[in-house]
Amino acid sequence: MFCLVGSSPPTFNLRLSPHFTRIKNGRGLKVKLKLNYQAENDPLLQIAIHNASLRFQETLHPLFVDQYAGCFAPPDFKVGLQSCSDHYRLATKFIDDKLLSMLSTNDELRQVVLLTDGMDTRPYRLRWPPSTIIFDASPERVFQTAAQKLDDAGARIPRSCMFIHVPLESCDMQHVLCSKGLNGNRPSIWALQGLPLRTLVNFEEMLYVVSSLAVKGSLFIGELPVWPKEAEVGMKSNTKTWMNQLFMRNGFKVETVSYDNVAMSLGEKLTLGDHESILFVAEHLRFSDAQMDSWRREFQRIEEEGDEEGFEEL
Repeated sequence: MFCLVGSSPPTFNLRLSPHFTRIKNGRGLKVKLKLNYQAENDPLLQIAIHNASLRFQETLHPLFVDQYAGCFAPPDFKVGLQSCSDHYRLATKFIDDKLLSMLSTNDELRQVVLLTDGMDTRPYRLRWPPSTIIFDASPERVFQTAAQKLDDAGARIPRSCMFIHVPLESCDMQHVLCSKGLNGNRPSIWALQGLPLRTLVNFEEMLYVVSSLAVKGSLFIGELPVWPKEAEVGMKSNTKTWMNQLFMRNGFKVETVSYDNVAMSLGEKLTLGDHESILFVAEHLRFSDAQMDSWRREFQRIEEEGDEEGFEEL
């Protein structure tokens, strides 16, 4: 089980309001903002709302369009006055594009696992290929709050796809994912953004789950939080070396991705400083547990057939 709660986000004073507001973004797209929040004193919910507000702000001058993020923005959110974090918007766009690119080039890849804060709208806003199964692993109470608001806003999963939530509070994440239909013998792609992890140990526990379920060659992409060095055993000053050691221990070959390079590839001229997250793409080099079980059964079958043939010759 993972420990939750990361850094403290801005606190929003949420009020009850039944009204809808419609605005137009820079491309003339209409975005719905529903202002119907009740007061909450939940740090996980506050983090998720903060991230959704950033995505809603980005929709005004978009690298990406999140037409549902406004469902979560607080009533006192000032449209056009707050700037979306450049790092966050670049990471969101990078992850969006990587997910869709991988699915479009691999017909066998139809399992997507999103490790999120509970208010990730990718299952609703991205154009998934038919038969895609999307798993969302996130805090239960945040997800349920978000699901109700998305339903009220008319958000729908494509009819040809399936969306399954997995509570982050599950004591055995690996078992729950399998019981809900994740097939460890088939390709999958995993994306991390917003998942409230407290420590490096929590992340390694999650890496172990991914490594156990992902077939060889699967990709794990996302944003890795940078924890205070003094609080983590083994943290190295050389980020690339530290990342390589961290992921290789769990069977992954990892590449860190420069936010500056992402900005350049998108034609964005930005001045980016240091950031509290690391953007990465990792390839799984090991067989999944399910693949190993299949291999053992096949090996046992071959051995038994060989024993029977030898007995008949005698």
